[in-house]
Amino acid sequence: MKNQTSKIKHQESPKGFTLIEVLIATVLIGLSIAALVGANVSFSMANVTGADLSTAEFLAEQIRELTTMLPVVEPGATTWTVLGPESGETTVALYDDVDDFDGFDSASLGAPISAQRTTLPDLSAFRQRVIVEKLNPLNFNEPKADSYTSNFVRVTVTILQSGRPISSASWIRARY
Repeated sequence: MKNQTSKIKHQESPKGFTLIEVLIATVLIGLSIAALVGANVSFSMANVTGADLSTAEFLAEQIRELTTMLPVVEPGATTWTVLGPESGETTVALYDDVDDFDGFDSASLGAPISAQRTTLPDLSAFRQRVIVEKLNPLNFNEPKADSYTSNFVRVTVTILQSGRPISSASWIRARY
């Protein structure tokens, strides 16, 4: 009798992926894509918000530059009891002192203004609102009535976009 070696049959595994492996890979790829889309939306929203805030800061700075070289009150005025434009100063082009800007709202012009007093129609979704208030000379955090005698004012510019406040900036000016 011949020596027969037992032959061990090796089963070859099938080539390719099983259905479970394909499903797991599909789920993982789907989750990855969903995470990337969500991150992209968040980054886009942050970018738009940053651009709006940058535009708002630019518009506040335009008012600051415009009022920097203006006196606080009407040149030559001995008494100063009313804030806002004097009679005859019907347009922003005629404002000749800082207190004339009290109550200014660029919405009446249809667009915000630049430091050169020209409108910026490309930014018409934004508007500038200005408040000038007299301050207690001993406490700059305490606003006073228009009739109060003070040599200090706070100018506050609020920038709105579609009626929603985006940014606000304030600074103090002394009457000189």
